[in-house]
Amino acid sequence: MNRARAAVACALAGAIVAACGDDPPPAPPTVATPTPTPAEAPEPAPPPVELPAPRPRRLTVAVSGDLLPHLPVVARARALAGTGEEYDFAPMLRALRPAIRRAGLALCHVETPLVAGAPAGYPSFRTPPALARAIRVTGWDACSTASNHTLDAGQAGVASTVRALDRAHVRHTGSFASPRARRRPLILRAQGVRVAFLAYTTTTNGIPPPHRWSVNLARPERVLRDARRARRAGAQAVLVNLHWGTEYSHAVDRQQRRLAARLLRSRAITAIVGQHVHVVQPIRRLHGKWVVFGEGNLLSSQSSACCPAATQDGLVAFLHLRVVGKRARVERVRYVPTWVRHPDYTVLPAWRAEPASWRRTVRIAGHARGLRPCRRVCR
Repeated sequence: MNRARAAVACALAGAIVAACGDDPPPAPPTVATPTPTPAEAPEPAPPPVELPAPRPRRLTVAVSGDLLPHLPVVARARALAGTGEEYDFAPMLRALRPAIRRAGLALCHVETPLVAGAPAGYPSFRTPPALARAIRVTGWDACSTASNHTLDAGQAGVASTVRALDRAHVRHTGSFASPRARRRPLILRAQGVRVAFLAYTTTTNGIPPPHRWSVNLARPERVLRDARRARRAGAQAVLVNLHWGTEYSHAVDRQQRRLAARLLRSRAITAIVGQHVHVVQPIRRLHGKWVVFGEGNLLSSQSSACCPAATQDGLVAFLHLRVVGKRARVERVRYVPTWVRHPDYTVLPAWRAEPASWRRTVRIAGHARGLRPCRRVCR
């Protein structure tokens, strides 16, 4: 028994010595890493998502000629108002309502200061503030007020014009009651489009402005600076209204051509519209953009008794804008020729009211690719 136990002990001791010897221990078994199947492989990164191009927006802007109420027109407004001291200009403009209200945005031009008290006519106008109500009733959204007669009643006349339009809820630009108002561009919103409306005059009939900010003078650098400011403020289109040209001349003068060319080279300006000469002037393209050089008289008492017969002619221009993102262009221009009937000074579409006026206006304004007249309403 003792011999057997000794044998087992010797065997165990030998095993221990062998384990502590110089031979390395056996390597651990190799575990194979499974190859991922296609279903288990990481998915590739998705391609970048291309955002759709902005959808074009379209807007029609109506712009009309001079509202120039001579004393016979004011007397007619007094008669239409009936009793009392009020004036009613709206009936003289009623026939234009369908055309004006059809536009997405409608802009007018107030040539004379709106001042309470006794009216006055040429050469130093004071027009009853009731004209502002007629503007709103007819359908205009905003008006330019920079003209050669803006300063006829001084800074007080500028301020009273601003008050009258504000009370009628008609936006305005071109003359200002404060420097702060001058610095703020007029940006109008219509059908999802932001349109800046800027207005300037080339003359004040020799009357010095009471302040640098009283009225916008048509200096190219100033216009361009204002247009760029309007763009920075979010305007997608910038329309510039200019009171310019040689009175009673259908021909575009050198100053108009040079100023229009200078302004339309800028990408900041979309189109130019103009008044002042009291007769219709051409509508043309310049640097690929539209210029309505002169829209004639919309409302006045001028006629062949004092002036050319064409002073009874005017037009309402309709600028059809296509807007993509931050940029806009005028795709085409349509216009409604108008005529002021005497002696009631009713403004009528010229097509039926006075065919001779229609022919004069179409001959001067033009009929070409992208440009044509309309009879009553432009579609």
